[in-house]
Amino acid sequence: MFAIDERDPTPLYAQLERAIRVAVATGRLGVGDRLPTVRHLAVELKVNANTVAKVYSELERAGVLETRRGVGTFIREIGGRGSSTPDRERLLLTLADRFLADAATLGFSADETINFLRVRWIDMKREQFDG
Repeated sequence: MFAIDERDPTPLYAQLERAIRVAVATGRLGVGDRLPTVRHLAVELKVNANTVAKVYSELERAGVLETRRGVGTFIREIGGRGSSTPDRERLLLTLADRFLADAATLGFSADETINFLRVRWIDMKREQFDG
């Protein structure tokens, strides 16, 4: 379900967090979808269960996931009735700042990054339509 690249210098927990967020953003995972158990995903990815638990916990604090005791971990509605517009904008601002900073670290200008995102968004919509 998610891929981890051991050769990537990005920490494993950050790769997993990003993979879950991308799956939600692209619609591969939708509101109410159940995630694998911590133990199952750790075995599947060949990582420590504490790594998966840390990611699930951080995403739950961020409002992306919700854990239902004895049932499992699920994708939570983001920006739903419980989130005000200023809260959503603050989250988006933080995400945008982090993304632009990461892109700049890799040598991409803001214009290159924004143009790439436009093209990628079009590709993602096409992939969803074709898939």
